[in-house]
Amino acid sequence: MHDDRGCRFPGGGRAAAVGGRSLTGHRELLDTARAELTAGPGVLFHGPPGIGKSTLVAALMASSAHASSGGTVLYCSPAEDDARLPFVGLIDLFAGVPQSCLDAPAPEPRAALSAALLHGPEPADGRSRLAVRVAVLDVLRALAATGPVVLVLDGLQWLDELTAEALAFAVRRLGGLNVRMVATERVSDGEQPERLRSCPPGVTELAVPPLTDHEVARIVRADLGGDLPPDVLRAIQDTAAGNPLYALELGRAARQGPASVAFGPTLPVPRRLRTLLLDRARTLPEAVRHTLLLTSTAARPSLALLRAAGIPDPAADLAEAERLGVATTVAGGVIRFRHPLVRAAVHADAPESSRRQAHALLAQAVGEPVERARHLACARPYEDEDTARALMSAAQYARRDGSFDTAFELAGLAAHRTPGDRPAARADRLLAAAEYACDAGRLKEAAETAGTVLAASASARLRVRARLVLLRSAGQALEGAHALIRDGLRDAEGDPEAEAWLHHWAAVRGLLCGELEEAARDARHAARQAAAAGDTETRIGALATLARVLSLVGEPAAADRALEEALALAGGPDSGPQNWRLIRMRAILALDSDRVTEAREQTVGLLAAIEDFAGVEEMVATLVSLTRIQVRAGHCREALHTAERCSHAMAQAAPALYAAALAATAGGTADEARRLAEQAVRASEADGDRLFLLRALAVLGQAELLTGDPRGAAAAVEALQRVRELAAALRAADPPVLHWHADLAEALVVLGETDEAGTVLREAWARVTGGVPESVRAALERAEGLREAAGGRAKEGAARLRAAVDRLRRLPLPVELVRTLIALGAVERRSRRRGAAREVLGEALETATRIGAAPLAARARDELSRLDAGERSGEAGAGRLELTPTEARIAELVGGGATNREVAAKLFISVKTVEGALSRVYRKVGVRSRTALAHAMAVALIASTAAVDPGGGDGQVGPVEQSVTVSQAGRPQGRRTFDTRR
Repeated sequence: MHDDRGCRFPGGGRAAAVGGRSLTGHRELLDTARAELTAGPGVLFHGPPGIGKSTLVAALMASSAHASSGGTVLYCSPAEDDARLPFVGLIDLFAGVPQSCLDAPAPEPRAALSAALLHGPEPADGRSRLAVRVAVLDVLRALAATGPVVLVLDGLQWLDELTAEALAFAVRRLGGLNVRMVATERVSDGEQPERLRSCPPGVTELAVPPLTDHEVARIVRADLGGDLPPDVLRAIQDTAAGNPLYALELGRAARQGPASVAFGPTLPVPRRLRTLLLDRARTLPEAVRHTLLLTSTAARPSLALLRAAGIPDPAADLAEAERLGVATTVAGGVIRFRHPLVRAAVHADAPESSRRQAHALLAQAVGEPVERARHLACARPYEDEDTARALMSAAQYARRDGSFDTAFELAGLAAHRTPGDRPAARADRLLAAAEYACDAGRLKEAAETAGTVLAASASARLRVRARLVLLRSAGQALEGAHALIRDGLRDAEGDPEAEAWLHHWAAVRGLLCGELEEAARDARHAARQAAAAGDTETRIGALATLARVLSLVGEPAAADRALEEALALAGGPDSGPQNWRLIRMRAILALDSDRVTEAREQTVGLLAAIEDFAGVEEMVATLVSLTRIQVRAGHCREALHTAERCSHAMAQAAPALYAAALAATAGGTADEARRLAEQAVRASEADGDRLFLLRALAVLGQAELLTGDPRGAAAAVEALQRVRELAAALRAADPPVLHWHADLAEALVVLGETDEAGTVLREAWARVTGGVPESVRAALERAEGLREAAGGRAKEGAARLRAAVDRLRRLPLPVELVRTLIALGAVERRSRRRGAAREVLGEALETATRIGAAPLAARARDELSRLDAGERSGEAGAGRLELTPTEARIAELVGGGATNREVAAKLFISVKTVEGALSRVYRKVGVRSRTALAHAMAVALIASTAAVDPGGGDGQVGPVEQSVTVSQAGRPQGRRTFDTRR
């Protein structure tokens, strides 16, 4: 008999005590049950064991108005053994019922009930069963007369038959009374409840669904107070299949004992779970249990495989198992277990010797190399060279198939199965495992494995290989790798091939750390050494690195020659994986030369070719390149998707963060782009990766420029000045550097620093040669045009901007075109050329919307709204000139009484810049003093407010720099001197 008893609950009682159990994933179901219990006769939760039915009942009763309002809760939770005991359920239900209610029935039913409850002798006549049913009905009526009644039956499947009959009789006759039922019934997955007759008519059936993988992870972490290894957690999620009881039991068992790794993590299944699931299966004949064990051991069990493993009639054996609900055969002879945990339990329930025998039989029966090697490893759990060779061969097969995690695990297992008297072979296999771990992006495990070899191996060449893995596993963080390379060269002395490896890594380090001259020297040395050693692959890699360095230092012709030499060695662009980097390099060089369509075709084709085979490093490098190309090509939505894929592959790496920030500047938001760019800057600084630091800072500057306000421009100048200084230190001269100079000049113009902008532009133009692409010239022309307009030469500025637009119309660079159209529209608007401004801003908005350039579309709309506001104001007469945003903001602050130093601090600009801008404001407005300026700004603001809201209602006006135009009427003639220093 179960210990839980029903009782009267003045304030929730026992239900309240247990209602706090985790309801992860089931809160919506609880809300539904609560509503149904209030409106109807009751609810019946049903589902497989462990799915959470009892937890839902406890939580429902803890929050039920019936339990908290002085009602009566009658509780019964029978166990399997109780099903054979007469009236045990009724004894549990009525254990707490007051004697006055038990005395309510007439004498004959009362005597029969007393006997059923073991309170008195059984009546002599044979009408006792009917009398008990009548008595149960009378007691429930008596209880309902005192308040609401809830019958809680947690486990209808084990309710004894006599109690079930009595309840079935009573609940059909309780109409109109305040009696409700909360029940549970265990059913197999997908099945329907079978004990509805014991529930009131109209009870709501609620199937309890499995938890999601995320919810399973949450409850396992909460129960264990910490995380399990990711592969073990994944195995728990797969095996539990959303069942919380199974997940918690598997998690506790996994924490107590290590999982087998021959087939990924094979989880230990606790004995009590095995008993719960296999109690009936253990009664099957020995031959059937052997068939089930083979089925549970196979990765993809089928009747054909079982026959190949020596089972004469597997279909007949499985028919017995299917009768007990253990496993079934589906179309094509494929065998499925009722639940993944049943499969694990069958395997765990067998003796170790039987499991090894099953693996040995399957190793002979399967044809797939990886599965065969794994079965062999499980059949021989000891050091054995034949097994190690089979595992290593399977690892190489998995690597070629693109299954890098599998390759790493198999190679590591091969090393552990290598006999102790073969240390060189063991070290070689460990290094192969470490290389496969790098392919899989498991850099920490790769470094640990390689470190083991480096510390223990007596072979100089193996130590060199170990250092190569350590260099690779460092990712972008190669700044501190000088000692690794130096010590490796000491070990490699006299071995041209090993020296070539290390000099190539020295070149890669120099490239990332900005030591471009040293990088070029090391790359050339590596190519020569590799040629002497006959190592074509390393020679190709060294030439590719050399080509990248040469392109950065502004030698595109030399870079092309190095790249073509590498492609010739590789046998052409389509000859194999060693060419992936070369294709990417050629695409980036095409991009930098404005051949965007060519670059996109090459990179998209490369991605399609390597998607199923490339390691994480290759995939990230290709996705970053594609993001760059898509942004420049104006495929802004596609760029966001590509950058998201990149983040999934390597979330916190500087290249992935850079790609995400770059995509956000084109198709996301300025705030998102700024946040991601700042993260990319920090990650690059932490790695010592100056190449990606240069890019991340440039994107940060572009993100800040998107705001169009002085504060953003000040932040852009700070980031882009670092780009300028870093590029000078690196002696970088590739086209993107000149683009970033143009961005810096534009940001300086927004701040009114036109002289400094001119210095930056002169520096950039001095580096423009005949081979510089048209997009660079257009970017510099755009910055020059903005600088001219900001200096009061609006006509000249507009002319230079139109020239930049004409250049860009001939190029497939819509994002650059939109930026330049917006700049031209703003200049035309401030010059009161409203028709021209509306035309170019309309084109900018249409193009930005079409290509998905959301931040630029917002800028274009903002400029158009300013144009509309100016037209509505009715101040379009001659002699009107609008201040720039920075000038208007300075005028507003000065008019409000701020000193020049206070304005400079507020806007993050120099005092000298404030003085220069204030001089221009005085000239445009036609005043000579700060007092007169304050008066003019106030009058303009009143006029602007009236124009926007002529009725004097709740019309809104933006900041002064957004909406105010100032009259030039009455401007003093001739040369005047103004005091702008205060």
